[in-house]
Amino acid sequence: MPITLLWSVDVYGRVYSLSTAGQRWVRADDMLLELKRVTSGKGRCWGIGCDHHVYLYMMPSETPIRYREETYENQRWNPVDGFTDVLLPTDRWPWSDVTGLNPQPLHSFQLPSRSWDWEGDWYVDQSCGGEPSQTGGWEYAVDFPANFSPDKKWNSCVRRRRWIRYRRYTAQGTWAKIPLDNPRKPPLPLCDISCGGWEMSDQSGRYPYLWGVTQQGQVWFREGIHPRVPEGSSWEEVEVPKEVAQLSAGPGDLLWVLLWDGNLLVRTGLSLDSPTGTTWVEVDSPSKEVDALHVSVGVSVVWVVTKDYKVWFRRGVNSHNPCGSGWISIGGEMMMVDVGLNDQVWAVGEDRGLYFRMGVTPSEPSGSGWIPVSAQWGSNTQVIPPRDDREFSSQLTEASLGSVPSCTDSDSELGRTDPQRRATDTLVLEAEAPSIVPLGGADTHAPPQEAPSVPKKDAPKAFIPASDSFINSLVSDRDRAPMQQASITEIPQEDVEELPGAAVLPTPPAAGHNVPWMNVDLEGTEAARTSQAAGSSLGDGLGTLESSQRTGEEDGPVWAWISGGGCDVDASSQISWLSPTGPLSSSLSLTPVQSAAWSKQPQEQERRQEISKKPVERSNSVWVRKGTLRWWRDWKPQRWVDVGVALEQSTKSDGRKDSIFFVYYTQYDEKKYLHMFISEVTVLVPVQRDCHYTFAVYTAERTRQRWPLVLAAATEKDMSDWLSLLCDCCCECRGISDAPSKQALWSTTSKGDILVHEPSVSLETPAHTLTCDLMFWRQVPGHLRRVESNSLGLVWGVGWDGTAWVYSGNFGREPSADGPQLQQQTDVRSIHVYENQRWNPMTGYTDKGLPTDRPMWSDESGLKECTKSNTHPPSPQWSWVRGRMLMSLKLVF
Repeated sequence: MPITLLWSVDVYGRVYSLSTAGQRWVRADDMLLELKRVTSGKGRCWGIGCDHHVYLYMMPSETPIRYREETYENQRWNPVDGFTDVLLPTDRWPWSDVTGLNPQPLHSFQLPSRSWDWEGDWYVDQSCGGEPSQTGGWEYAVDFPANFSPDKKWNSCVRRRRWIRYRRYTAQGTWAKIPLDNPRKPPLPLCDISCGGWEMSDQSGRYPYLWGVTQQGQVWFREGIHPRVPEGSSWEEVEVPKEVAQLSAGPGDLLWVLLWDGNLLVRTGLSLDSPTGTTWVEVDSPSKEVDALHVSVGVSVVWVVTKDYKVWFRRGVNSHNPCGSGWISIGGEMMMVDVGLNDQVWAVGEDRGLYFRMGVTPSEPSGSGWIPVSAQWGSNTQVIPPRDDREFSSQLTEASLGSVPSCTDSDSELGRTDPQRRATDTLVLEAEAPSIVPLGGADTHAPPQEAPSVPKKDAPKAFIPASDSFINSLVSDRDRAPMQQASITEIPQEDVEELPGAAVLPTPPAAGHNVPWMNVDLEGTEAARTSQAAGSSLGDGLGTLESSQRTGEEDGPVWAWISGGGCDVDASSQISWLSPTGPLSSSLSLTPVQSAAWSKQPQEQERRQEISKKPVERSNSVWVRKGTLRWWRDWKPQRWVDVGVALEQSTKSDGRKDSIFFVYYTQYDEKKYLHMFISEVTVLVPVQRDCHYTFAVYTAERTRQRWPLVLAAATEKDMSDWLSLLCDCCCECRGISDAPSKQALWSTTSKGDILVHEPSVSLETPAHTLTCDLMFWRQVPGHLRRVESNSLGLVWGVGWDGTAWVYSGNFGREPSADGPQLQQQTDVRSIHVYENQRWNPMTGYTDKGLPTDRPMWSDESGLKECTKSNTHPPSPQWSWVRGRMLMSLKLVF
């Protein structure tokens, strides 16, 4: 397995990476780098800085990234000077591209950014058409444009040659700033980005696409990204009907966006020919009462977090059906989720810890439970445990929510400041210490007129409010009263500088303004950390703030964002920092706050007992079985079509199961699908068609329309497996788990198939009357012409050859040693086909009839044409024997 990286950002904008072959978080080499969020792909990672610029990190590789710049020198022959660069007014430019439409002189080529360096100077390509040439690289032709060749002829009036220069990308292994578009208009400041698209459904191994969302809710697409140009070339705006807050692009052709109103939009029509898609389709939030907060998509999965931190899984998502079919609630409380490679799910919990969804496989995309990412931090050999819900209750529980994706713009929330005052405040922050600490790299400052209030849980702010009320919340109860009596700004500057409990820097007065802020160094200095706590109430309060910050540094980062798009792990990967230990490894999905209690030391028995008494939320799960079959398309042109099928079963927390059967096909290069709810299926039977291993699926509506869903498998085993699987799902969703009861209804079809229906207890109740076309009939092995049952559960049958049979009652049960043994049932049925002839005076009886006559080969009634070639056995178990059909089938008696 290749070595890949897991990327994460803490609430202070610091970027960390965790290798699948390592055990320790590694901070980015650039200590001044502060990013709001990151999105990773194969071999690369993108990020949004606090300066609203986009940054790119390319993984180091032995193969350098080189780009070839080329331009063509064009000349025309004249009788006086020969070949010169003096061209006709209708000719192409003397220096142009290969088409001759765009001028490209040598001095016009510039490096796109500081991440590139020239490898050498311009030189002439000495080959022509890929073969060495002795003409100095010149290609000759009669005129522009024409077919060029290295051979100079008597009528060669024009010639050209190619100049080449290489540039190398030198920023591999470091974070490089992506330059703004010039001269094209760049997008407004971005608030979210997402990369994907490198595993398009119709072709794999392509380069990634980058999507971005501006603070005004616009969606932008990065053009020109390919292996030789990792930065891309320009931005293109994509029209959206509503304002967007956040978006997520999957490795395939899925793109979901989160709107400001809490609903979701799905981009359809994404393909290699149309990377930006065609239309938008709106999808409602998983909960009508709570809006969506975050969305993340993979190849065929969609995960959503609502504002109450509940996690949801979207059913039925596929490239043919990008909108899906319904929502499933998943256990756990998370602030954001990220779907990485192989549809693996990573999350930031409500306790600011990192979690991984274990058990995610193609057959079970929802996984089975959350486990913490227990990697080591710094020089400490202890792993980072899940944080207690009270550990950062004073300084991070509410205010640090600003780094979580929300529909709140920091500028709009905190108000707009005067440009002159804003510039002055920025200068003060750069020269002195930050008075406001941005979370996730935010660089917007609160207005000095009024301190922002503590945000609510569903509307997070982007800053820690360093106001009087915030400082007072950090002071103990015994010193709170003296602290409230005096404002921070009223303390003399000389008194503040002598306090040993905090690192306080003087605030220079702004011109024309009375600054009400005190610059508090939340990062802290080494001297302030080692200083003793002061006896005053202000010293105690600032010491508490400093202690809280130091606690975060010692215990590990306080996470705000995670990206696993470039981390290649799956359910079977053996990763040292992904160990399914503790209560999260069970089938029950505990919340991060509950899991934090299990990571405490054994002496905290009371706390552990308190958590264990809390109700545990059982996690819903989704199980998927995929395969390929052939589908009989019952409209013109009628033919067999190769399709992909998927059976998706969801299990509720109370044990109830619900299944949907999907059929994915392509018609005129357009992806479409059919779906069928298993609860609506009435019967599944094998049928005889051109393909011998064919079965039909009936519903009430399809039975009325005489239009069953006919599917064919490649082998008899595949057909039996799908029939058994579909029948089991039909029984599970109806609560049928045993052999037919004594009250079961028995019937036979015209082809001899035996079907049984399990009635409900309230079958004869008028309020619960079930029509015949809605009854579910399951097939019992065997073949009978007539069947009869009584209230004692005794079932008799008569075969087509007149043999009497009795039902042993072992269908759906394991055969016992002392019970009846397996026997072979045989039946013989005679099929009659009638040959019709008409007499005429010339030739006698012939098969030449009148136009109004019956078919020359027909059934007994003469209404249906039946020939020897088109008369097939009623089911695959029958075979022809001397003009008759013989059925051989094992059955328990």
